[in-house]
Formats: sequence, C-alpha cells, structure tokens
Amino acid sequence: MTLQKFMVGSIENCDLPGLGIIDLEVRVDTGAKTSSLHVDHIKKFKKGGKKWVSFDIHPTVHNVDEVITCQAPLRDVRKIKSSNGVTEERYIVRTSIRMNQQEWQIDISLTDRSDMSYLMLLGREAMLNRITVDPSETFLLTSE
Repeated sequence: MTLQKFMVGSIENCDLPGLGIIDLEVRVDTGAKTSSLHVDHIKKFKKGGKKWVSFDIHPTVHNVDEVITCQAPLRDVRKIKSSNGVTEERYIVRTSIRMNQQEWQIDISLTDRSDMSYLMLLGREAMLNRITVDPSETFLLTSE
C-alpha cells in the first residue's frame, strides 16, 4: 500500500500515543536528521534483561507542574550534534507518532531542550516518505 504524502507547516501538533502525549506542539525541521524530545530525569535501567530508560515529560509548555513519567526500551545511544554545534551522547527510543490521522513508528533522541521554544523537534527520518514541508506555513493540519 502506497501512502499519500501530506503537507505540514514549520510548526504542527502531533500525538505520541506510545508515551501518553496528546496534542504536542512540534517544530518541523528538515535540517535535523533525528527527532528530539525535551525530557527531564533520564534514568537507564534493566527490565526483563533489556535496557530501558525512564524520563519525565512536561507535555504542556505553559504548565511546568504537569509531568508525565514514561518508560521505553532503549533503542540506541547516538552522538548527535545540536543546533549550536555541540555533540552529545543521547538515548534513543522508538515510539509511535500520530499526525493527519496516520500513525507510524519514529526514533526520538531524549535531551534537554529547555532553552528551545518547542518541546519536540520533528526530524527528517520521521518524515521520510510521509510528509512534505511548506516552511512558510504553520498548523496546516489543524486548519483542515
């Protein structure tokens, strides 16, 4: 089955149902390879003999008191260069994303994005063969 690509703007909303997050505002960034998510209190642990991570997310940027604690299998540890040119080791988890009534799996790096305007950055790998970006627009999906 061939999926029909859909158009997004430079800022959109998405759900991360695997992490219990609904209506998260994301910055769509074709310059970033990997998606990233702002989290706090990252801890690595073993569960069933496998490596996992737990972390806290503040899903509403305007309400820092709201916290969701998540757990996910650790998919990878990668060296990622941030927008300021600094390379850091980040934990990578795989979870589902929902946009435009479609749902698929993406890899997300967990990091401190507290100095950024958006809690999540949607990178190229997550958009591959699904999304076309119009950088001059915002919230194209919510206007339908």
